[in-house]
Amino acid sequence: MDRSPDMSVNSFGHLFRFTTWGESHGPALGAVVDGCPPGLEIDEAAIQPFLDARRPGQSKFTTQRQEPDQVKILSGVFEGRTTGTPISLMIENVDQRSKDYSEVAKAYRPGHADYAYDAKYGFRDYRGGGRSSARETASRVAAGAVARLVIPEVTITGYVSEIGGDAIDRGNFDGEEIARNPFFCPDADAARRWEKLVDDARKAGSSLGAVVECVATGVPAGWGAPLYGKLDADLAAAMMSINAVKGVEIGDGFAAARLTGEENADRMRPGDSGPEFMANHSGGVAGGISTGQPVVVRVAFKPTSSILTPVETITREGEATDIQTKGRHDPCVGIRGAPVVEAMMALVLADHKLLHRGQCG
Repeated sequence: MDRSPDMSVNSFGHLFRFTTWGESHGPALGAVVDGCPPGLEIDEAAIQPFLDARRPGQSKFTTQRQEPDQVKILSGVFEGRTTGTPISLMIENVDQRSKDYSEVAKAYRPGHADYAYDAKYGFRDYRGGGRSSARETASRVAAGAVARLVIPEVTITGYVSEIGGDAIDRGNFDGEEIARNPFFCPDADAARRWEKLVDDARKAGSSLGAVVECVATGVPAGWGAPLYGKLDADLAAAMMSINAVKGVEIGDGFAAARLTGEENADRMRPGDSGPEFMANHSGGVAGGISTGQPVVVRVAFKPTSSILTPVETITREGEATDIQTKGRHDPCVGIRGAPVVEAMMALVLADHKLLHRGQCG
């Protein structure tokens, strides 16, 4: 992606472009969405359910920070429809506890961006991580809700497929189950196991990693472009930009490297309305262009770096010390990652729909 228009890299997208702003403990955060087509029906009620899904404090398995995450539309909408001008979205922060971070001001938290930010900028906002906090993802979810209006033909479903190395049984997959448990888990048996797994980590002052899988159905063939405008490349960049993400797979991902050519082939047969695929190892993208199959992305979230267990670190002056991160943190940040992954999928697909229309009509 060409970064020249935005050297501070707080924006993402080409034609459908969004910029997020705000910090974890500032008065508010939000997003400005530019390039949205005019005439789409929208109000706060259309955006709020997606923010409610990501909202903290809804179970003992997530941070107990109590944020209502009520979104306000400040511009770009008139009489319930988008005007084609920038849509500004604001979410107020109401439950900050900056005093919890007094020790973080003195020493760096291993695994966090504390040292990296200090090395780059010469100072940092230590209150909850400032700009590097996962709180920023609320802005993405709000922008993603707008993006979904651009792609009504697409259905996006995100869910947690693994926590702490314990994966779901795909034979037990039930899409209706995702909304019934606090883990966005499609396997009821796995969700029951994860209750103890995550609770034990929380009580021990530790944390766990997770894998979020996201599937977009209804994406027509033809979105994306060869080489430097690949749909899967933009998806990978979007997912890697999410806080705590350390790996992204499209389709079979790394497992494809362990297959033979004939095993990995997405074989085709004639169908009534185009080819019928017999497999989807490619995750719905070939040569950077959508094939019409479901677009499948898997995203690996590392364990939350803010833990109560003391770990070795250094102070800002370079002296050895240990740090114990107090405050309210997710024992498994990947749990609330599912709505964020869905949002980034929507934002990329909306952008590529408009790019395709711009080039091919």
